[in-house]
Amino acid sequence: MKKYTNVQTRFVTGCLLAVSLFYSSISLASDDHEHNEGPYSEDHKLDDRQAQGPHGGKLLRSDDLSIEVTVYENGVDPEMRLYAYHGNQTIHSDELTLEVQLARLGGEKNQLSFTREQDYWVGDQTIAEPHSYDVTVKARLADHQQQWQYASHEGRTQISERQQKLASIDTELAQAKTLNTHNRLFGVVSTPEDQIYHITAPYSGTVTKIHVQTGGLVSQGQPLFTIRNRSTLQSYTINSPVTGEVSERLVGFGEAADAQPLMIIRDLSKVWVEMSAFPQDIEQLRIGQPVTVSDMHGHESANGRIEYISPQMTEGHIARARVTINNREGHWRPGMHVKANILINSEDVALAVEKKAIQSFREMDVVFAKFGDTFEVRMVELGRADDRYVEVLSGLKVDTEYVTENSFLLKADVLKDGASHDH
Repeated sequence: MKKYTNVQTRFVTGCLLAVSLFYSSISLASDDHEHNEGPYSEDHKLDDRQAQGPHGGKLLRSDDLSIEVTVYENGVDPEMRLYAYHGNQTIHSDELTLEVQLARLGGEKNQLSFTREQDYWVGDQTIAEPHSYDVTVKARLADHQQQWQYASHEGRTQISERQQKLASIDTELAQAKTLNTHNRLFGVVSTPEDQIYHITAPYSGTVTKIHVQTGGLVSQGQPLFTIRNRSTLQSYTINSPVTGEVSERLVGFGEAADAQPLMIIRDLSKVWVEMSAFPQDIEQLRIGQPVTVSDMHGHESANGRIEYISPQMTEGHIARARVTINNREGHWRPGMHVKANILINSEDVALAVEKKAIQSFREMDVVFAKFGDTFEVRMVELGRADDRYVEVLSGLKVDTEYVTENSFLLKADVLKDGASHDH
């Protein structure tokens, strides 16, 4: 006969002890109460060691009465079905009364009553997602009562406040929002036509002094040229009619100052943005629509409104639309390429969440609701959306605190612990 070492003996003994403790933990879930026998039929054989009933549900045991809890959702809205057993036999008595309470996070409690239907009892409410709650089951048969309590959680995880800060998990309250639909066009900065000044000499003469240079900034009334009148030989000064920038100087010292422009000054305190619009874009544009202009790097932005839409298309099937924006800081330079977000439509919705908060769980759209240090999925039906927010049609209550940043970390934690949907 083969002899076992002390190590092997201890290993086998440990395995047997673990199995024993496993089955003991299942049997401890039942309460010891005496019950009278009721009417029954011998439909199913129950294995005393299994925690799952013949219909795949949670099996709650006592000495004489067992209840199998299932949530049925095959072709119907999720409904709770209970199967009752006396020993190894199915109970069919109308004397059996059943009640179930589902206690959810946030304090919501669903009270279910049951009526007999075929070989099971069916609840009077649809079981809303998520199917995550603390369950209390009460059964009464004749003069005997039995009660069970257990946790049935899914899509739930707990993270300490310190861990939340380390993971940069941010939240906000789910509330009503205004959804703004935008159309993005591209454009080029230019100088408004009425802000370009051509400086000329009122009397013909010769340039004897130039007071400013190309690229220089000038103030209204600042001297630009000194001219010697050709007829009187008297000198006079030409001053700037506006505050702006010298964009071109067209004459030099000693040259004739006649009817031709001597200098061009541009007032760049405001600039035009000439946007390129294709036919599908033109259909959405209206005079007065708000526009946000930003540079190609997203460093600066400015706001304005559409004030002109060209009635003609270019040979490239492009029409021009124009907006005027402030340029007091001088950031917007003529010739600069920019992006323009045009507000096409605004709609108020009763409830919306940030799009980046949406995760996928069991092939459904979810957000993670926060209750203290506990987070749990909320299955949401989504509607209209803009660049930032998406409308929530159902599945989330107003003022629920939900995760906006790094919710994928919560999903990973839930999936790590198993994301089964057992009932």
